[in-house]
Amino acid sequence: MKILLINDYGIPQGGAEIQMLRLRQLLRERGHDARLFTSSVTDGNLRHEADYKCLGTVSSFRTLLQTFNPWAYFKLKNVLREFRPDIVHVKIFLTQLSPLILPLLKDIPSLYHVAWYRPVCPTGTKFLPNGNICRVSAGIPCYTNGCVPMRDWLPLMLQLRLFRQWRSAFNTILANSESVRDMLLLNGIDGAEVLHYGIPGRPASPSLLEVPTVVYAGRLVREKGVDILLRAFAKINEKLPSARLLIAGDGPKRNELKLLISDLNIASKTTLCGHLSHTELDNILGRAWVHAAPSVWAEPFGITVVEAMMRGTAVVASDSGGPREIIENGKSGFLVPPGDADALAEKLLLLLSDRNLSETLGRAGRNISESRFSEELFLGKLLDIYERLLVRAA
Repeated sequence: MKILLINDYGIPQGGAEIQMLRLRQLLRERGHDARLFTSSVTDGNLRHEADYKCLGTVSSFRTLLQTFNPWAYFKLKNVLREFRPDIVHVKIFLTQLSPLILPLLKDIPSLYHVAWYRPVCPTGTKFLPNGNICRVSAGIPCYTNGCVPMRDWLPLMLQLRLFRQWRSAFNTILANSESVRDMLLLNGIDGAEVLHYGIPGRPASPSLLEVPTVVYAGRLVREKGVDILLRAFAKINEKLPSARLLIAGDGPKRNELKLLISDLNIASKTTLCGHLSHTELDNILGRAWVHAAPSVWAEPFGITVVEAMMRGTAVVASDSGGPREIIENGKSGFLVPPGDADALAEKLLLLLSDRNLSETLGRAGRNISESRFSEELFLGKLLDIYERLLVRAA
C-alpha cells in the first residue's frame, strides 16, 4: 500500500510530529511505501525528516500562509501526481499547509486524524486568556475575548470557513480522544470516530529513587499548568522537605517559571531539565515516584500520561480531556480538578509519602497502557481503517 502522510512539521518535536514520524517507520516495517509531506519549518539543530517539503514560516507572515499557502498546494499537487498514493493520512495542517490543499484530496481515499481543537478554534486550545474553557463557537468571540488580535482574526476566520467548505474531501475523520470528538460534534463536525494513539512497549522501570520524586514532562506553556504544579510542590515541601521535583521540557514560560520557583523558595528542590530526547526522558523520569500532568485546558489526549504509565510510574493528572479517558481514578492513578493546587498537592503528597502505593498504582497503570494503548493495537486498527477506505473507493 502507498500511503502519503501529511503534517505541518517534519521535525521530532511535539507529540503529533513524533507520532507521524513513528507511524511512517511502522508502516515501512510492515512493507508499505509510506512517505511524509510537511512544511519546511525547522527548529534549532533538529533534523528535518520529511520526504517532501513546501514553504513554511514562523515569521509574521505565518497567519496569511496558514490560511492560504499556494506553495503547499502546488508542491502537493506534484507529489500526488508522481507518488500516486492509495491513501492520504492528514494530521496537523492548519498551522502551515492551509485548507488550500484539501481540494487536491477529493478523488483520493483520505482521512483526517484530529490531534487537537484547531479545526474549531484558531488557537487550537479552546482555552480563554482568563483561564476558563471556551464554550462558544469560533467567530466574533475569538476577537472580543482577546484570543486573537484583529490583524489575525480576519484571515483565521477565513481559514476556518475554507476548512468547513472543503472538509468533505476527507472520507473519514478520526479523533484522538472522546474529548476531541465531543468538541468537534459541539461545533458542527459530526461522524468522527475515536482512535487513541499507541506508544511503543518498553521494559518496566527499575526500582524507585530513594528520594521521593515527582516529575513533569511537556511544553512550558500556559495551558499545561506547570505554575499550578510549582505551587502544589511548595505546599508539599512544607510537609515533606525531602521531596524533589524534576521538570523536563522547554517553552515560552520558562523564565516566568524560574522566577516563580525562586519566589516559592523551592529552587534547591526543583530542577529544570530542558528539552530531552525519549531515551533521556526514560533514564531521568523512569525511577520517579509520580508523574504530574497538571494541564488547565482539556488535554486532547495526554501522550505523556500514557508514556509514564507504560514506564510503570503512578500518575496524577487533571480531570479533563484525554487523561479522564486513560486513568481509572484511584486504581491506576489520581484525577484532580484542573487548576486546583491544593487538590494536586494532596494527591502528590499521598504518593510521595507512600512508596508501596506509588508502586501499586504504577503497576496498574502499566497493565492498562499495555492492554489499551499499545502501538500494535493502534496500528492494527489504523490499517483496518485504511482497508475500509480502499473498499469504499473501489
